[in-house]
Amino acid sequence: MNPTRSLILFAALNGALAVALGAFAAHGAEPQLKTLLTTGSHYQLVHAVFGFGCALWTGGGRLARIAGWLGSVGGLIFSLSLAALGVLSLPVLGAITPIGGVLMIAGWLCVAFAAFRSDK
Repeated sequence: MNPTRSLILFAALNGALAVALGAFAAHGAEPQLKTLLTTGSHYQLVHAVFGFGCALWTGGGRLARIAGWLGSVGGLIFSLSLAALGVLSLPVLGAITPIGGVLMIAGWLCVAFAAFRSDK
């Protein structure tokens, strides 16, 4: 499977999981867990679309695909760490959440750099 197809597949599965977590938050979670799941699923879904867009951006080259992976994986880590924090009630899991945030930020910065470079 080529790198673009792999990123599209990952982004699609990531998006599906985000919708599932958001639906659980809306229909079956207690208030504190609902807040964590809603926040996590929101960021995860946005970054699934981000990954999809990066995969389809032909002018961004390899850097755009790297950005897509950073953003998509970051969104997944961010979301799942919040879900695990809420479900398992282990505060130590909160230390994982910023890793996802840093990866998402790095993805956006890579896109900015790719856009700057492709303007030659």
